[in-house]
Amino acid sequence: MPQIDYALLNRQLETLLDTRDWLTNSAQVCAFVFHEVPDLNWVGFYVQRTSEMLGLGPFQGKPACHPIPFSKGVCGAAARQKTTQRVDDVHAIADHIACDADSRSELVIPVVMEGELWGVLDLDSPIPGRFSDVDQEGIERLVATFLRHTDIPLLFEHQ
Repeated sequence: MPQIDYALLNRQLETLLDTRDWLTNSAQVCAFVFHEVPDLNWVGFYVQRTSEMLGLGPFQGKPACHPIPFSKGVCGAAARQKTTQRVDDVHAIADHIACDADSRSELVIPVVMEGELWGVLDLDSPIPGRFSDVDQEGIERLVATFLRHTDIPLLFEHQ
């Protein structure tokens, strides 16, 4: 697999995010990552809707699952733990939520602002073991760029 120049992608994303609007920027991130990172079949945001539930946000790919509880799947684990989840074989995860039967590996980065979860960025691939340490670090930097260039409203108000 060719080496991806994530530093270049990050510079391109900084230019692409020319508004502070969260909806526009999140849609742009999904389209950009989907088209620039090879071997993906789905890229999208899930945003926190309740204290224990993610709702579907902007995405690229086939129709997706909605909602996703924090208690299930790779996205739920990323939201619950506020840590990146990288899975080489989603079929080995007992509570994996199979939205697309073609997905084999997954990378989910939590989007956390000032300690509060806003949502997660989910990348799926039909290739087992698709995501490396380099991919994880590169996508985490893209999420950090998204956060720096976007006014992120908390869509779920903690009570």
